[in-house]
Amino acid sequence: MSAEAAESPGAAAERLKRHDSLYGDAEKVSNDKYHGSGGSWARTLMLAFQSIGVVYGDIGTSPLYVYSSTFPDGIRHPDDLLGVLSLILYTLILIPMLKYVFVVLHANDDGDGGTFALYSLISRYAKIRMIPDQQTEDTTLSNYSVDTRLRRAQWLKEKLESSNAAKIGLFTITILGTSMVMGDGTLTPAISVLSAVSGIREKAPNLTQLQVVWISVAILFVLFSVQRFGTDKVGYSFAPIISVWFLLIAGTGMYNLAVHDATILRAFNPMYIVQYFSRNGKEAWVSLGGVILCITGAEAMFADLGHFNIRAIQISFTCILFPSVALCYMGQAAYLRRFPENVADTFFKSIPEPMFWPVFVVAIMAAIIASQAMLSGAFAILSKALSLGCFPRVEVVHTSSKYEGQVYLPEVNFLIGAASVAVTVGFQTTANIGNAYGICVVTVFSITTHLMAVVMLLVWRTPAALVAAFYVVFGLAEFVYLSSILSKFADGGYLPFCFSLVLMGLMAAWHYVHVLRYWHEVDRAVPAAELGAVLARRDVRRVRGVGLLYSELVQGIPPVFQILVDKIPSVHAVFVFVSIKHLPVPRVAAPERLILRRVGPVNHRVFRCVARYGYTDTMEGHREFAAFLLDRLKVFVREEATFGDGVGSHSGRAQTAAAAVEQEQRFIDAEAARGVVYLMGEATVTAAAGSSWAKRVVVNNVYGFLRKNLRESHKALSIPKDQLLRVGVTYEI
Repeated sequence: MSAEAAESPGAAAERLKRHDSLYGDAEKVSNDKYHGSGGSWARTLMLAFQSIGVVYGDIGTSPLYVYSSTFPDGIRHPDDLLGVLSLILYTLILIPMLKYVFVVLHANDDGDGGTFALYSLISRYAKIRMIPDQQTEDTTLSNYSVDTRLRRAQWLKEKLESSNAAKIGLFTITILGTSMVMGDGTLTPAISVLSAVSGIREKAPNLTQLQVVWISVAILFVLFSVQRFGTDKVGYSFAPIISVWFLLIAGTGMYNLAVHDATILRAFNPMYIVQYFSRNGKEAWVSLGGVILCITGAEAMFADLGHFNIRAIQISFTCILFPSVALCYMGQAAYLRRFPENVADTFFKSIPEPMFWPVFVVAIMAAIIASQAMLSGAFAILSKALSLGCFPRVEVVHTSSKYEGQVYLPEVNFLIGAASVAVTVGFQTTANIGNAYGICVVTVFSITTHLMAVVMLLVWRTPAALVAAFYVVFGLAEFVYLSSILSKFADGGYLPFCFSLVLMGLMAAWHYVHVLRYWHEVDRAVPAAELGAVLARRDVRRVRGVGLLYSELVQGIPPVFQILVDKIPSVHAVFVFVSIKHLPVPRVAAPERLILRRVGPVNHRVFRCVARYGYTDTMEGHREFAAFLLDRLKVFVREEATFGDGVGSHSGRAQTAAAAVEQEQRFIDAEAARGVVYLMGEATVTAAAGSSWAKRVVVNNVYGFLRKNLRESHKALSIPKDQLLRVGVTYEI
C-alpha cells in the first residue's frame, strides 16, 4: 500500500492544502539521481569507455601542438626539456586530476556539470537571481532540497541575498565563463585541425603553409556543416577512434623513450622546474602560456558529467587519459633530446616511419572529434543560458531522442564556424592560435575555482581552512598561468578577450532588459480580485474553446490581459494564464511540472498555470503541451473538490461535488474539442523618458536589435501561426 493510501483523509487534506495538480503525483516521483557514482561495475566501465570519445578529444589531441607552442624560438638548453616536461606532468596532475577529477566533479547539480550548473546550484541555496519569480512550491520538488542550517552557510546566504554587488558579480563571472567557452569552441577546431593537417608536410614538403591552411578550412567547413545531424548520429564511433588514438600516442611515446633517451623520466623530480625558472627567468614564465595547452578541454570532464558519472570519469582519466598523454609527452621530450631542431614539428617527426600514415589519419579524425565535442558542449551551455534568461532567443534543435542535452543552435553554429575559419586563415600557425587559446582555457578554470569556493562554503559547508587551501592552491596556480598568457595579449591574446567582451555585453544587455521588463509587469499585474469585474463588463463575452495566454509572470494576472480585453472584448470559455518558468535545477519530473490554481469563482473557469522546467529539460511541442495541461487541469478540478473543503465527511455533499466535478471535466473536454487558441503579448520595450544615455542605448538599440533579428517567442515555443493571436504592447521601462 502506498504512503498516500495509508494516510488518513484529514492528514491528506492538511498535507495537500495547496490546490494544484501535484496532490498525489509529486509523492510518486522517483528521487533517483542521475547516473551517480553507484550502479554496477559493468555499467560504470561502459560509461568510462564511452566518456573517452566525448570528454577527452580536446585534451587528448594537445600533444599535437604543446611543445611547438612552448618553444616557439627553439630549445636553448637540453635540460629545458626536463623542466617543461616536469611542468606538463604536474600541471596534468594538479588541475585536471586533483582539482576536477577528485573535487569539482562532486559539485554537480543533480548530476549536471559546468559553469551554469554551479551558478544554478548556488542560486538554489541563496536567492541571487535578479528575476523575482521564486515560489514556495518550487522547493518541494524532489531534487530541490537545500540545507543551510550551519551558521556560516546561513551567514553567507544572507550576505549574498542582501548584496546587489555579489549578485551582479556572480552573474558576471558566469556569463564570462560562458563567453570564454564560446571562444574555446571557436579556437578548438582551428588549432586542432590545423595542427593535425600540418603533419602532411612531412610527406609532402612542397606544400606551403597557406595550402595547409586552406586544406584545414575545407575540413572545418565540413565539420560545421554536419553539426545539424548531432553527435548522436556519429557518436558511436567516437570512443573507439579516440581509444585507438590513445593507444597510438602511448605506443609512440614508449618507442621514443626506448630508442632515444629513457633518462627523461627524471622529469618527475619537480626540482627541474625550479632549475628551469632559475636558468630562463622571464622566458620560462612566458613559456607557461604554451605549457597550459596540455590541459585544454579539462573543463569538459565537468561540463559533460550529465552523460556519464563521477566514477566513470575518474576511471577513464586515471587509467587511460593520463597514462597515454603522459607517455606521449615523455616520448616527445626523449626525441627532442636528440633532435632539438625539430621542436616546431615534434609530434609528426617523432612518429616511427611505418606508423606515420595510420597516426596521421587517426590524428585528423581525433581533431575532428575534439572539435565536435567542444561544439556540442558549447551548444549545451548556451541552451542553459537561454533557459535562465541570460541569452537572446535563438533556435534550439534537439538532435537526439535518446540522450538529453544534445542540442544544435543553427545561428550560433554559423557564427562560430565563420569565426573559426577566420581565425585559421588569419593566424595560420598553431603557435599564433595558441596565444589566444590559452586565455579561454585558464579563464574558465579560474571562474570554476571562484564558484567552487562559494559552493564549498554555502552548499557543502566545508571547513573554512580547507576552502582557503583549495582557493589558494588552485587560484594561485591559475593566476600564474593567466599572467603568462596575458603577456602575449598583443600577439593574439586580444582575440578571445574582445570576442568575450562583445558576447558578454550582449548577454548582459539582454538579461538587464529582461529583468526590467519582468519588474515592469510585476508592478502592473492585474489583481485577481479584479478579474470578476473585467468578465462582468457588458461588452465582454465568453467565446467557445480554450484560450492559453502566455506570460513570464508567475504571480498575478499579466497586464497584457487587460489590453487584450480592451482590444478584443472576448474571453474563451476555458481560459488559462500560462507561465513558462525555468528553475535552477537540471530537470523537473513530468508529474511535478505544472502548478495549477483557480482564479475567481468556479463558474468563471479561469485558471493560472506555471509550467516548470529545468535548464536541461526539453520543452514539449505545442500539441503535446496543451494535451498534457488539459489532462492535468481535469485532475486538478477533481482533487480541488476532494481536498479543498473537507468534502467526504458527508455522503450527500460528496455525491453533489462528484457530479459538479464530472460536469466541469466534460465542459473542459467539450471546449478543448472546439479548439485551442494561443494568445501572446508581443512587447516592444523602450527606455522611459528621462533615462540616461547608456540605458537608452542598451534598451532601444542593443536589445531592440537583438529582439528584431532573433527568434520570436511563438517560434521558440513552436506555436503555429494559425492558432496564435498576438497582442502588441509597448512598455516604457
